[in-house]
Amino acid sequence: MASTRFTRYFGAVNTGSFRISAMIMGQTEDGELQVLGSGHRASNGIKRGYVTDMAAATYAIRDAVERAEKNAGTSVQSVWVGCAGAGLASQVSKVEIDIGGRRIEEEDIEHLLIAARDTIQPDGRMVLHAQPAHYTLDGAHGVANPKGLHAEQLGVDVHVMLADGAPVRNLIEAVQSAHLDVEAIVAAPLAAGYACLSEEERELGVAMVEIGGEVTNVSVYAGGMLLGLKALPFGSGDITDAIASAFGVRRFQAERLKCVSGSAIASPTDHREMIPINGPGDDEAGPLARGADDKNRIARAELVSIVTQQLSVLTDEIGRALKGMGFTGMGGGQVVLTGGGAELAGLAEFAQGALGMPVRIGKSPALTGLPEAHSTPGFATLAGLCLYAADDPIDIRNIGESRMRTSRLGGGLGLSRLFRALKENF
Repeated sequence: MASTRFTRYFGAVNTGSFRISAMIMGQTEDGELQVLGSGHRASNGIKRGYVTDMAAATYAIRDAVERAEKNAGTSVQSVWVGCAGAGLASQVSKVEIDIGGRRIEEEDIEHLLIAARDTIQPDGRMVLHAQPAHYTLDGAHGVANPKGLHAEQLGVDVHVMLADGAPVRNLIEAVQSAHLDVEAIVAAPLAAGYACLSEEERELGVAMVEIGGEVTNVSVYAGGMLLGLKALPFGSGDITDAIASAFGVRRFQAERLKCVSGSAIASPTDHREMIPINGPGDDEAGPLARGADDKNRIARAELVSIVTQQLSVLTDEIGRALKGMGFTGMGGGQVVLTGGGAELAGLAEFAQGALGMPVRIGKSPALTGLPEAHSTPGFATLAGLCLYAADDPIDIRNIGESRMRTSRLGGGLGLSRLFRALKENF
């Protein structure tokens, strides 16, 4: 059988506070996407989405990429990088121009997008994305491509994603120091949406909650675009810390307790089930955990109680964020949980009761070549980065460049464009 021929390759790196992961995806001549390799390692030098140790972050990024390259049997020179911190913020810009009832031509659309580009007001911040979500004809929404139609007024709704400049520059430098070019910095909620949300969900209205190790991003989609975003300085790592503090155990033991025996839903048998603090290979002669029996075991009910207390704090904050973005009551809809924190047993049921909305867990779509271990919510953003790159989204800041496409500029050219933008804005 002839080997598959790939015409394009996409490399992605997601820099989380818990893990740093990398993926390499290929695209065939027919447009089919296939995961060629992926890898991950424990995160170092990243705290709550910010680079805090340049050398450690660089080493972790290089290590994760090398693992993905080894699995893929190929290397990459440039990557699309996910960013979950850096003070992400979202805004929508609406612009209209007069058409006078005539037929809309390509030049009219370009003129509209240039007008929209000129309305962007970053207020000293960095623009990560400026993408047309959909067009309007005489105020009527939902127009995907207005070319060839007639209208008095042609409008566009542009989604703009902003970030603080310094943290983004630190992230760029960490990737560069790992001997990689940066194609683009992509907001993690936008990438996760590509992996977890259907086009219909984004159109009708949906909230996505990405629970990372130290940051939870709450975003609201409607009309096909991301309308609002709020970052919460709380993640699944805070639940781990609460367990470690309550029982006086080491953090790696608390993480294992949470992942293996933790749950968001209490069971009548929890009081009778005793969980060993030590796992395989741990020092059995170590100190007893606080409240443990003589065999260093704790009641599962105590663990579940700590988990649910922390989840109550998180869901209260999520609820407030959704209310602030108008996603409540009759105006609300389904909530999709993703990120590594969404892998906790019973979380969807807990969140549904706490938020009073239907909740489901979001993970990567069934991609050819995607390992089962990486088809979980914790790797959804990573897969979404590759899907975002393959989608080749229009960015209105590139009007006048060849075909107005962001990913047409590969390797060093993509980095040059990024540096040029940095110099112009800072």
